[in-house]
Amino acid sequence: MHHVSWPDFYFARHGETNWNRERRYQGSRDIPLNETGQKQADSNGVLLRFLLEEAGADPTAFNWYASPLSRARETIERMRAAFDIALPEVIYDERLVEISFGKFEGLLHEEIARERNEALAPGQRDASYWHFRPDEGENYEDVAQRLLDFATGLADHSIIVAHGGVLRVLRHLVEGADRAEVLNWEAPQGVIAHFEGRAMTLHAAQKTW
Repeated sequence: MHHVSWPDFYFARHGETNWNRERRYQGSRDIPLNETGQKQADSNGVLLRFLLEEAGADPTAFNWYASPLSRARETIERMRAAFDIALPEVIYDERLVEISFGKFEGLLHEEIARERNEALAPGQRDASYWHFRPDEGENYEDVAQRLLDFATGLADHSIIVAHGGVLRVLRHLVEGADRAEVLNWEAPQGVIAHFEGRAMTLHAAQKTW
């Protein structure tokens, strides 16, 4: 489907924000973590440390990547605080920024679904939504092209912290999951996805929030 050699890597979505909780279209707007999101990030750090120890993997040998938006920055910083050794610097890459919802950003999912039938919330989308682009925004194919470009420099032993839309697209690109399936999938927070052998395994952090 896509002629990219995907390595094994770990992925975490950023923790919760108030806009996530309110079910607002967030996209590329720089919205910070709330208290729950901070706790999710802390727990994810403990989980990641456990997963790497269990795999016999050296965290200093990994490349650490994150979206430059502050909710991803704070998430990866809190995750790295679980390690008691010096880690490589984080590479903040614009290609990992969340899909832009353009003029929809800041509006509630239910408002958009009521006023603009073409902008459906997860659970109501079909595969054609992959190419739906809001005014001044992106579609999921735009994000896919960003990620395919990012993948050209991605190697084994990588850790990525980014966004729910990015994780949806990665499931399609790496696993080959159906577009309609990933578009309607609520990408979870407080978990770590391990992509290995073109398959994704989700690991849940201990809930402390």
